[in-house]
Amino acid sequence: MSAREFILPDLGEGLTEAEVVAWLVQPGDEVAVDQPVVELESAKSVVQLPTPFAGVVESLGGEVGQVLHAGEVLMRLTPVGAAPVDATDDESTTDAAASPAPVAAEPGVAAPTDTATEESGAVLIGYGTRTAAATARSAAAPSRFGARRSGSGGTSSSPETAAPPPSAAQPTSAPAPVPAGDPREALDHDRHSPVVSPIVRRLAREHGFDASELVGSGPDGLVTRADVEAFIREVDAARAGSPTGITTAHAAAAASAPTPAATAPVALGDHRVPLDRTARAAAAHFTKSRREIPEATVWMDVDATELLAARRQLQEATGERFGMTALVARFVVAGLKRHPSLNASFDAERNELVLHSAINLGLAAQTPRGLLVPVVHGAERMSLRDLRDGVQARTEQAATGAFPPDALSGGTFTLNNYGTLGVDGSAAIINHPEAAMLGIGRLVQRPWVVEGEIAVRTVTELTISFDHRVCDGAEAAAFLTYVARCIERPISLLADL
Repeated sequence: MSAREFILPDLGEGLTEAEVVAWLVQPGDEVAVDQPVVELESAKSVVQLPTPFAGVVESLGGEVGQVLHAGEVLMRLTPVGAAPVDATDDESTTDAAASPAPVAAEPGVAAPTDTATEESGAVLIGYGTRTAAATARSAAAPSRFGARRSGSGGTSSSPETAAPPPSAAQPTSAPAPVPAGDPREALDHDRHSPVVSPIVRRLAREHGFDASELVGSGPDGLVTRADVEAFIREVDAARAGSPTGITTAHAAAAASAPTPAATAPVALGDHRVPLDRTARAAAAHFTKSRREIPEATVWMDVDATELLAARRQLQEATGERFGMTALVARFVVAGLKRHPSLNASFDAERNELVLHSAINLGLAAQTPRGLLVPVVHGAERMSLRDLRDGVQARTEQAATGAFPPDALSGGTFTLNNYGTLGVDGSAAIINHPEAAMLGIGRLVQRPWVVEGEIAVRTVTELTISFDHRVCDGAEAAAFLTYVARCIERPISLLADL
């Protein structure tokens, strides 16, 4: 039986490339269906991908730090007990050409095979074998772990005749030698500590070392920014002439080293900061939303005193904690059932409004990787407790920026609690292709008229930004008023349960 190619899937939300952070298996290892085999960093998160096939790892599709594109071979697997296929052997090539071409997998669907029991039930978009016809890019660009097979005849390109394509992660010149006495000399090059944040990895690279070679102080040995900064201080102290530091000769050599020429003229005092993949993806997403969606915004102040009292009673009655975001999320779900045009998207090509049957609630979150919107799927089927647990799970994942592959796609409405940033309101940018976003401002005590008298109440501001193509201001205002009424009188929600 021929080897199977596990291709890099489409990670969703327009993400077409990912950097290999760490391989969890090596050639010769036997793997089971759904076993995590690689950690990849996309523009939005670090994810562990499981293999949809069982077998023995024949070859890996890239090195740590290499950027791979969707549709490229991530791993080749042979059946257990089968001899590995040598892509450069003429007889093996002939056998591969005579064997039937792999069946292409449709997005999100496992490719049918004779041994369906070996297939994964948790198939992501693009999982399965590749189509028989190779793209021009994949046919012309051999893998750095061996020649890339062409789709038509099963032959391979020779490493001698086709050089590997340059990768953004590959250095263009040899790294500078580490001076004697530098703490970087003591790093363990065989250590592979987990490093989630691209900022942390980039900061380490800029100072001439690999962050994964440090001993992390975070959960499960996670290397944090504080770990990298502490090590940089050790390196700086060594350069300054501490007992374990660099000699004067080394310092003089470093000072006399030529400075790389600037790639572009920069005014005195200016500093250019290139955007990483996360920032580039966010910039493109924001621009698309502003360009395509004719948005409007309405807002209102809401007395949240009764909601806070109801939360205290709920926690006393159950012994469990319920956050404000989870409570408001429950009101939002109820409101979207009454006003489904806000749980929608606009199909500009067909001039149609797409009303979504599921309520997949996005939660705007500030993470170490920047602003992301993880999604709680199927919120319309959840109880308050289930919704709270879903929100909490996404909040914990946001702390590291590491989400499951499906957590950043499929949202139909976004809830943005920007009150945690200390602001009252915001004219937010809608998360394209959604139709609306509800914002919650900070909770502050203000004078408020209650039954004709002024009292001190806890007040928040609600803001709804909506796509004016899917509804008018009256519909958006009705939704906002409903959520506000639930906050002011939480017991009113009982009428809709």
